Amino acid sequence: MNVEHKTLKGGEFIIKETEAAEIFIPEEFDEEQRMMSETGHQFIAAEVTPLLDRLDNHEEGLMEGLMKQAGELGLFAVSLPAAYGGFDRDFNTSLLVTESVGGGHSFPVAFAAHTGIGILPILYFGTEEQKNKYLPKLAAGEWIAAYCLTEPGSGSDALAAKTKAVLDTSGENYILNGQKMWITNAGFADVFIVFAQVDGDKFTGFIVERTAPGLSLGNEEHKMGIKGSSTRQVFFTDCKVPKKNVLGEIGKGHLIAFNILNLGRIKLGAATLGAAKKVANLSVKYANERAQFKLPISKFGAIRHKLAEQAVRIFAMESALYRCGNDIYQKEQELLAEGKPFSEALLGAAKEFAAECAILKVEGSEVLDYVVDEGVQIYGGYGFSADYPMDRAYRDSRINRIFEGTNEINRMLIVDMVLKKALKGELDLMGPAKAVQDELLSIPDFGEEEEGLFIAEKKIIRNLKKAILLVAGTAVQKFMMTLEKEQEILMNIADMIIRTYVAESTLLRVEKLIGQKGEEAAARQADMACVTLYEALDKIYLAGKEAIGAMGEGGDEQKLLFIGLKRFTKAEFYNTKEARRRIAGTLIQANQYVY
Repeated sequence: MNVEHKTLKGGEFIIKETEAAEIFIPEEFDEEQRMMSETGHQFIAAEVTPLLDRLDNHEEGLMEGLMKQAGELGLFAVSLPAAYGGFDRDFNTSLLVTESVGGGHSFPVAFAAHTGIGILPILYFGTEEQKNKYLPKLAAGEWIAAYCLTEPGSGSDALAAKTKAVLDTSGENYILNGQKMWITNAGFADVFIVFAQVDGDKFTGFIVERTAPGLSLGNEEHKMGIKGSSTRQVFFTDCKVPKKNVLGEIGKGHLIAFNILNLGRIKLGAATLGAAKKVANLSVKYANERAQFKLPISKFGAIRHKLAEQAVRIFAMESALYRCGNDIYQKEQELLAEGKPFSEALLGAAKEFAAECAILKVEGSEVLDYVVDEGVQIYGGYGFSADYPMDRAYRDSRINRIFEGTNEINRMLIVDMVLKKALKGELDLMGPAKAVQDELLSIPDFGEEEEGLFIAEKKIIRNLKKAILLVAGTAVQKFMMTLEKEQEILMNIADMIIRTYVAESTLLRVEKLIGQKGEEAAARQADMACVTLYEALDKIYLAGKEAIGAMGEGGDEQKLLFIGLKRFTKAEFYNTKEARRRIAGTLIQANQYVY
């Protein structure tokens, strides 16, 4: 993917503008990338979908067999280096392939656990000996990986893990004792990435093979959804692990856990995108087939609104996903050019954009939840029937707001990571925040008439960023070191950031698309960008209003903040109803999601 690109720093979108030419849009995927994606789609349609009931019943060996088939097709090897059996493709291609299997219900859970948090710790933290031993077999699907972090007493607080590792008297093996829970792929994994405390307080990663003496498994968990994925407890009872299987450095396991989770979050976003597109397709087809009052229900405005809003949210999420994916790739290339080793480049790039990865995890999981909920509603009574596809889609989607850190944790991380960059001097947030406060005390500058595409919409985006700076800057000044305790306010600010990032990404995508294909060819996409933006305005105003309301007792300063928030979230009226009707009309005519 050769895209000329001026990469902003992670979080810098809040204070700087991005040009449309600087981002990557999904329409730019080349033929080879699309073929890889089509391989994933065909695999899900032909091999996974017919077996969903059997998978949910945990038929012995079925999911394991599908994983091995996927490995044989090369779906695990997309972004791995050629030296270890991979295709050495860029990061966005790996996201695209993850998206392509996202409609496979429980299968993408097993897929993502293997290709993301299972393989990547070895790729980026393993010794050369470890990489050569494990990666080719993992890439080919000959072996399957699992990731053992969560324990009964430590979920989001991963570093509180109790599993212990003690060096034996020979000095050649570590003896592990403890238990892990909610371990995806545990029932058939050959390789486990395990975190344990060495000497009581040195959080450390290990590669543990299934055959290790002292490793045992609990029963399959009974789950609300993703029933076909294997989820078990893993027990370590005097489990002997060779010293050479320490992953990374003793006491540096947090670097593995947290850096890999950045990649896991954005990949989860990709999987939810694929699932949402599948549900949107089913929704459109059903709306065209189902007749009431002698008309297909797709003729009714209420249904058209649902179909269009599904499409709008999917399109917007996709725009943000591949914008961020390419930013990560470009940063990786910069770090490689600076002489950073391969093992540090992608992890460093993902760390740089950790806030955006968290945004995409939250947005993707909540878009999918919205899409499946409306899918159930479009199907009506049949949506509630286990004999129709929305039942499984609805149940399977719910876990995504918990996976990879709950959405509440991720919202707080978004703000925390951006503010920490500011405190380190990596982002100049305080300067722009002070400028916004000064602007409130001045007469509005209406400026000269600008020319170009989306002038009014770009002004809205600039103002939304000012609203973020206004609220966040005030919160920092007011609470200082105790801000982390104001979780409700942090989540309000996070929502403002998420909505702005997604709206800007969508607008930039459409602007670039119009530059490539013309306004007529991208008219419906322009409708979606505008609906996304004008919806964001209201949501950002409400989040900001709630945050400001929580920061004072109604004095003059607080009133001034409300006035500023209103100024920065004000815009002309936009007819979202007619835009949605146009969007739905295209979907209905094509009888599928087409954007």
